[in-house]
Amino acid sequence: MRPNNPNLKVFSVESSGDRIDRWLTHKPDISSRSRALELIQLGLVRVNGKKAKASYKVKCGDQIEIEFPLEQPSELQPLNFALDILFEDEDLLVLNKPSGLVVHPALGHRQDTLVNALLGHLGKLGVGFHADRPGIVHRLDRDTSGILVVAKSDLALHGLAAQFQAKTTHRIYWALVHGQLRFQTGTWKSYLARDPRNRKRFSSSSTGKGKLAITHYRVLQELPQGFSWIECRLETGRTHQIRVHTSESSHPILADPVYSRKNLMNCPRLALHACELGFTHPRNQNEMKFKVDWPQELAEFCKSKGVCSD
Repeated sequence: MRPNNPNLKVFSVESSGDRIDRWLTHKPDISSRSRALELIQLGLVRVNGKKAKASYKVKCGDQIEIEFPLEQPSELQPLNFALDILFEDEDLLVLNKPSGLVVHPALGHRQDTLVNALLGHLGKLGVGFHADRPGIVHRLDRDTSGILVVAKSDLALHGLAAQFQAKTTHRIYWALVHGQLRFQTGTWKSYLARDPRNRKRFSSSSTGKGKLAITHYRVLQELPQGFSWIECRLETGRTHQIRVHTSESSHPILADPVYSRKNLMNCPRLALHACELGFTHPRNQNEMKFKVDWPQELAEFCKSKGVCSD
């Protein structure tokens, strides 16, 4: 690394004991552990002149060098797609994502994602150093509908990422699940990792390896047809978290093509909806809270089954 490199930043460690991947999350332009890990894996983080490992524990006096990657021209194309926008200002945008829309480009979905639709709406969304995920601070599965916040400025990106990392955001999901739960309230807690038998699935690890996932649930209504309407409050936000926790408790979500073998209720789509999102506005520190009802296709299904969502 060259000392005159404008993308190079050097920091001195003032206290010992924290893993470097966690230590990096408190630095400007990083703000999340996934970004810190990416920089480490790319060999762009050095400790006292040597490439860092994520497990390294920083020591007082260490010199940490971070070389941020050069901004690459984006290959993303704007998509003409009508967005259901709940709020928008200079820093952020809050929207109600429909089921079936992938959040960011991935294998098989390069130009038909929410990011492409945001580019179509905004013209530009160049925040963060993930070329294919500009402005994305959290995500919803393709078939999950509901509220999502997107950063339009670097200030919002870092501020929102810090809130999600610190678990200070308010996230509520509704789900229709098979069967009736034994307890009206409870908590599911496990460590999630990719299922070694099926890479499209995640499962709880019996060895404690994986990422900690905590879901608090409350039964809202039990239906005589053999399913329940529950509310899930996320303490963590892991991939497929609610879907894994409900299925492993023998109450999979209706119409889940990955974690439920049969769609016995003929539900039109995955019955999982992010109905509430709350956070602090990164610029003015105002408390923001948004709530949306079931989308039309699930609202009609609920009405036909006697679910009272009022």
